[in-house]
Amino acid sequence: MQPDVTFVIAAYNAELTIERAIASAIAQRDVSVEIIVVDDQSRDRTLDLARSYPEDIVRVVALEQNRGPGGARNAGLELARGRWIAVLDSDDAVYPGRICTMIDRAEKAGAEIAVDNLQVVREDGVAEETMFPADYLDGLSEISLADYIAGNVVFESRFNLGYLKPIFQRRFLNENGLRYDEGLIIGEDYILLASALAKGGKCVVEPTTGYVYHIRTGSISRVLELHHVEAMRKADLVFARTHSMDAKAEAAFARRTRSLRKAASFLSLVQHIKARSPLKAVWTALSDPAAVRHMSMPIAVRLRRVAAQFAVGAGEVKGAGR
Repeated sequence: MQPDVTFVIAAYNAELTIERAIASAIAQRDVSVEIIVVDDQSRDRTLDLARSYPEDIVRVVALEQNRGPGGARNAGLELARGRWIAVLDSDDAVYPGRICTMIDRAEKAGAEIAVDNLQVVREDGVAEETMFPADYLDGLSEISLADYIAGNVVFESRFNLGYLKPIFQRRFLNENGLRYDEGLIIGEDYILLASALAKGGKCVVEPTTGYVYHIRTGSISRVLELHHVEAMRKADLVFARTHSMDAKAEAAFARRTRSLRKAASFLSLVQHIKARSPLKAVWTALSDPAAVRHMSMPIAVRLRRVAAQFAVGAGEVKGAGR
């Protein structure tokens, strides 16, 4: 019998959290569940812990080489049998009624994609506010391609829709050849959902909170580096060549393109300051003054702190964060 949903859990050195993720998938109510854990060459006990579950409850794939988050998820997608696909990060969890609620919302609306709100939990276990205000998601109802791109204008969007954890109709993914970009370490979720929307997928919003997002110090999604931004810019160029966009989506895409350029300039400044190369930092600032003026970016705070670390004797960069 075909499962209602397949959970794809890509895992790398996740021995401290993998059992929590698996347990939350097993605990789903009123749906039949398939769980696939893809171990991405972990060096800890992740693989052993995943294999400790009966094979009819958790299917485990041990990759022969590290493929990154996108590659590991793709390996899981190739084996999935569920009507729906739910990607679950190995350090996160889901509430028991999540999948039933989302599938019900999607199928009543004739949608191929559904998203919901996320509960944010700090590393010390304290639950913070939800990722998105409830009234914000209530007002969305559906998310168009233009909405989604506008919600992923780096460092500028009011709410970053890139954090959404969608479920996808598996048939829709397969019919449209949709898979994760394995060249991306950050932003692979964005490109997949954007591509699904560009292919005509309908995305409905379930305003309740079903996904538990755990903040983890050092998580790659929270440490943005220049090479990540450059990879995102490259992926966006491919997206623009591959998909057609209406006027609203094109306008949002142009704003996102500018924001990625500014982010790259800021991160270049950070690299030059860390390398004690004030002349290169000044050259970067002069080549993209708009980026320097864009001080609402969180990276600007980090820039000031980095500059302050060696302000004495390096007067050229003392005011770089102003």
